Amino acid sequence: MRHNDRAASAPWIRTRLRTAPGAATALAVLVLVTAFLAAAFPRAVDAYETKGLRHDILTADAGRSTLEVARPQPGLELPQAQRDAEARSPELARIGSGLLKALPAPLRADTSSVAYGVRTSKPAVANEPWLARPEAVPPQLTYVAQTGLKEHATLASGAWPTTPQEVTSDSREVQGAVTEETAAELKVKVGATITLLTAAQDPITVTITGIVAPRDPQGSYWSADPLLRTPSLIVDPTSPFPVHYWTGTVLLAEDTGPALLSTAAEPVLFWRIPPAPAGLTGPDDARLTSVIASLESGPGLLKVREIAGDTAVFATGLGHIVEANARMRDAISPVIAVAALGIGSVAAVVLLMTGALIAGRRKAELALMRSRGGSLRGIGGRLLAETAVTVLPASALGLLLATLAVGEARWWPGALAAAGVGLLVCVALPLRTTLQHIRPTLHGAREDMVSARPSRRRTVAELTLLVLAVGAVAALRRRGTSAEGGTDLLVSAAPVLVALIAALVLVRLYPLPLRLATRPVARLRGAIGFLSLARAGRSSAGGALPLLALLLALATAAFGGSVIAGIGDARDDAALASVGADARISGASERTTLPDELVRTVRDLDGVRGAAPVRVEYSVNMPESVAGDGGADGDDAGTSTGTGSGGSADDAKVAALVGVDPASYAELARATGLPAFPAARLKATGSSAPLPEGAEAGPDRVLPAIASPAVAARLGKEPRAIETLSGDFEVQIVGTVPRVASVSPTDFLVVNSAALEQKAPTTLLLTGAPDPGKLRAAVEGSGEEYAVQLRSEERARYVNTPMQAGAERIYLAAVAAGAGYALLAVLLSLLQTAPERKTLLARLRTMGLTTGQGRKLLAFEATPQALLAAGGGLFTGWATIALLSPGIDLVPLALAGVAGSDTSPVLLRTDLWSLALPAAGVVALAAAVAGVQAWWASRRGSITELRAGDSR
Repeated sequence: MRHNDRAASAPWIRTRLRTAPGAATALAVLVLVTAFLAAAFPRAVDAYETKGLRHDILTADAGRSTLEVARPQPGLELPQAQRDAEARSPELARIGSGLLKALPAPLRADTSSVAYGVRTSKPAVANEPWLARPEAVPPQLTYVAQTGLKEHATLASGAWPTTPQEVTSDSREVQGAVTEETAAELKVKVGATITLLTAAQDPITVTITGIVAPRDPQGSYWSADPLLRTPSLIVDPTSPFPVHYWTGTVLLAEDTGPALLSTAAEPVLFWRIPPAPAGLTGPDDARLTSVIASLESGPGLLKVREIAGDTAVFATGLGHIVEANARMRDAISPVIAVAALGIGSVAAVVLLMTGALIAGRRKAELALMRSRGGSLRGIGGRLLAETAVTVLPASALGLLLATLAVGEARWWPGALAAAGVGLLVCVALPLRTTLQHIRPTLHGAREDMVSARPSRRRTVAELTLLVLAVGAVAALRRRGTSAEGGTDLLVSAAPVLVALIAALVLVRLYPLPLRLATRPVARLRGAIGFLSLARAGRSSAGGALPLLALLLALATAAFGGSVIAGIGDARDDAALASVGADARISGASERTTLPDELVRTVRDLDGVRGAAPVRVEYSVNMPESVAGDGGADGDDAGTSTGTGSGGSADDAKVAALVGVDPASYAELARATGLPAFPAARLKATGSSAPLPEGAEAGPDRVLPAIASPAVAARLGKEPRAIETLSGDFEVQIVGTVPRVASVSPTDFLVVNSAALEQKAPTTLLLTGAPDPGKLRAAVEGSGEEYAVQLRSEERARYVNTPMQAGAERIYLAAVAAGAGYALLAVLLSLLQTAPERKTLLARLRTMGLTTGQGRKLLAFEATPQALLAAGGGLFTGWATIALLSPGIDLVPLALAGVAGSDTSPVLLRTDLWSLALPAAGVVALAAAVAGVQAWWASRRGSITELRAGDSR
């Protein structure tokens, strides 16, 4: 009897999972993927911020990133023995150990490169006659007694400097070494002696016992003070004429510090501590900035002085590096937040749609349980239990996969995100299902958009949401999108707000055009058109939730695609602005000209489509500005667009003169996508006709010129005289262009090179795709040294920093996830009405509907909804980009950290492919799913679908 009782009361959860394993598995997979994405996003952000901070510190100049504590030499009032003891290694090591222990978290030291010792802060003149004197000026040397020389260098020749006996302030003979670069430039050899004078003018003989080679020349040990490794040729600031002399460093033996105390070279005790970025994380930047500020002038400095002495000072450029990293992060974060909030909203809506689909499939089952006395608490509890059994393990597995995929990040943001996904599904599914059965119901009429009006509560709720969303968008539009001090949630929620407005409006207006279209279609022969339009208007697949999911996904994908396309376009434009064409050949100096033979050789190379020889002369003084003359007017402005670069006329005091061949240069402008160049206006006729070879131009010779807007405004319409290295002549502005290929400055003057006295080109601009090796070989074969620049190589210079690369990967993932969730939303909306479609086809087949007509019916029925979603997605994506573009600058993502790159703002622009492709994919998928449904339904018999007692 007990056995029968146990058999009759089988566990609910096990029974449900065995009854519908496919639905449970599909839900678990969806939750797994969503939890993985939700947990991976904050971890990915943490990871790229951490890598970015470490990269910036590691790649920064060691002189900026190293922490240095220094204090003057011990006071002269102290006994000599005490002064000498404070300058020896044991005491310096004790203080250095105390400083390392006192470093506050998260600041940590790279103990392998810590150096301390005594150095002279004032260079001393070395009058040895054998030292290099480039302009008869003796070199000036600094002297350093620093620890760790043997660990950070190898002996190239000679012997290591040592201290045969204890060195004191009275010592007059010490040993030292120099690096290979210093020895080569200053002509120092092993065994040479250099004299260093004391404050009393007594000589200290420094014997060079060895020449060393740095093990890691770019490491902090050698790069914190570059003179340790490499001498420098500098200009004498005290000379009235530009006179150069060498300056370098002599590396003394480790315990030679006391000898430097007797010199007048202002000896300083120092401790150099390079930071160890391996333990830093992205969120540590705020603490790191605070700690560095405290060490520079705060409680931390007091602690340093307790250890190193009351006169110790702390100096580092690490704070500026961290602040620059924080500025880039703050510039990137708002752009990333848009993607995060958009994809997060899409995922949440898709999960709610999944719950609605499951609730719809189980509506009859739960209605029966409710009618037989089942309580809402009991039904909800069972639904919660069976949902949690599949959802919670899937969320945990998603978190585990995200942790394995994205390492070294804080665990709690990802854990909260994965837990949020699981909680949403566990709460939304039982709640959505039980709310439908507050009152026991019997089988009722159809619930479609035409026959059933929305309730007043739903209408009020939708109107409230609509008003709030419109108000938020209006406030966002009024105040602008540029947020100071980090991420603005209102800005980040722009795609959600616009999609919500579009979904609420479109779902209400959707039936109206279908009703109007149904009337004329009803008069046509055949029932396919009428049935498809009538069913499309009644289908629950056109509800607000599926439409909102599609609009959000399409808007986020369009925004992400536009960001990625904008980054690529910004880098392409910056590379073009730097090189001027696909390739550029120029001389080592402004006056270096290119021989005709080189031009002909390069022009004939494979891959070269066009060549434009150009003569460029920078820093040409412009005449005084013409008061009240606005330059070339509208008809004479050539290609001026009104948006050209360049400042006011008063700013264009100096400009670049560019001599071009009008025909070849106009072709170059067309090939590279630059503004159209009015070559006909530079035609050399009359007074501007080409000069014979060797002829001199008269000062009254007038040349037509194309200028930048600022130069045109300065020179006016009348001829103005200018003096150049290419000849003296007058120019008359005949047009303006905002930008030219040959020069990057905004102020320029373009004339016909044939009319110049000096015609030889200084630059050759090439279009096409020449082989870099062959191009450089051809240039080297000319026998002169010319610079070769390639646009592709310049483009490759914009190598992503870890922060930029991480942000781009997140946007690529956002685009892919948006497309995936959009397709899933289409599938869910169609699957929700799949049983009804199958029953409809079965009934219509009994009335004579053919298989082909059935496929057309389902395709035509799905088309209006797909077109609605695609059109709404196009509008939502365009509106989102238009709303956010004024406040988004893509420079931090595209060009930040590249020396010499154009840092003018790069605004977000709509990318048509990013708008059109996802929308077209939605339409194609809807048609494909409808066709598959029709094909699958045609394979099953009508009896299977039309069972006796079927409520459908």
